Amino acid sequence: MAILVDRDTRLVVQGITGREGGFHTDQMREFGTNVVAGVTPGRGGSDYKGVPVFDSVGEAVAQAGANTSVIFVPAPGAGDAIVESVAAGVRLTVCITEGVPTLDAVRAMRFMDGRPARLIGPNCPGVTTPHGAKVGIMPASMFGRRGGIGVISRSGTLTYEVMSLLTEREMGVSTCVGIGGDPVIGSTFVDILRLFKDDAETERVLLIGEIGGTDEEVAAEYIRREFGKPVYAFISGRSAPPGKRMGHAGAIISGGMGTPQAKVAAFQAAGVPVADTLVQMVEMAREAARA
Repeated sequence: MAILVDRDTRLVVQGITGREGGFHTDQMREFGTNVVAGVTPGRGGSDYKGVPVFDSVGEAVAQAGANTSVIFVPAPGAGDAIVESVAAGVRLTVCITEGVPTLDAVRAMRFMDGRPARLIGPNCPGVTTPHGAKVGIMPASMFGRRGGIGVISRSGTLTYEVMSLLTEREMGVSTCVGIGGDPVIGSTFVDILRLFKDDAETERVLLIGEIGGTDEEVAAEYIRREFGKPVYAFISGRSAPPGKRMGHAGAIISGGMGTPQAKVAAFQAAGVPVADTLVQMVEMAREAARA
């Protein structure tokens, strides 16, 4: 089954004629993703390597049947690009763009209220289901086989590292989701855990958190109360010097919340093993699967 993206994904690339949009469109198509359209205002009626380009997402939905969007629009226009995608009826929007102004992100979230739409990001590497679809910038070479491990991460580079470790050990993944590291994001750890909870293919979850914010503490409480599948966690930034700014824009510590130590304590209280390294986390999952 997997979650969010699969063979039924019909993708529209917002910003397809830009450098990043074009490059990653090629990579997504090579992976097997069904890219049915691109959008660049003013370029409607043209094409990108055989992919029709439209002036708006609404046209891409009406004429090409797009149901998922990925955004490679520069930061000043990314908030409007999210709104356009949601207004067109796209059910899943993945915003790769980094540096989206916080107020623009907040306005986009407000626009989504009450609508049947989900946003991943901004400032994320995207979503990948092996042998299904890749929506975003994750390197395809990391996804060797399909299996029962779900992966959720705030960090793009740590996502790549853990996926590489899983592939080296021939461990299969159901879906890998990078939720993004900005202060305002569309989907939290809990949002994705709920999807994995209901996914029959996902048997266990690897969760990669980092310093700042309270999303991990909230996730630990959800796991304790409702999530019945095994979860193994890793929290980056545990050796960060006090007062030093680290990582993403969302890496903000407030009071006693948001410190790596508080996150580790929250997961341990919820019965979630917390690894000291990514290698150890992967080994925990492998040993549990063997048992």
